[in-house]
Amino acid sequence: MSSTREPMPDAGKAESKSSAGTLPEPATTGKTPDGLGYVLTLYVASLTPRSVVAIQSVKDVCEKHLDGQYSLEVIDIYERPSVAKRDQILAAPTLIKRLPLPLRRLIGDMADEDRVLIGLDLHAREQDLDPQRDPQD
Repeated sequence: MSSTREPMPDAGKAESKSSAGTLPEPATTGKTPDGLGYVLTLYVASLTPRSVVAIQSVKDVCEKHLDGQYSLEVIDIYERPSVAKRDQILAAPTLIKRLPLPLRRLIGDMADEDRVLIGLDLHAREQDLDPQRDPQD
């Protein structure tokens, strides 16, 4: 499996296939009101069941909470070890949030939505946007 990058607006879609299977179809992306979208990279170890769950979980969180305002690149550490080495990936799955800053890394189980939201710095932002929510929750 090679990588697939979900394009920002006006870019073509890239779709990758491997002997193990095909990555999920890229989702629509856009830009946030401040002009910056979320730029994410998900490192996986082939198309294992754990990798498939990680890919789908991250996409689900992004679609639900980022309203399509993101770019997600999925990289197989076995097919592109030099890229994984450059980013110092020691375990898979690993999700890197490159933009907006600060850079964040989330390693391990991506199926826990709250954990992914915290890793993307979205949990606090959603609490700030909801005036009905008790800050003690």
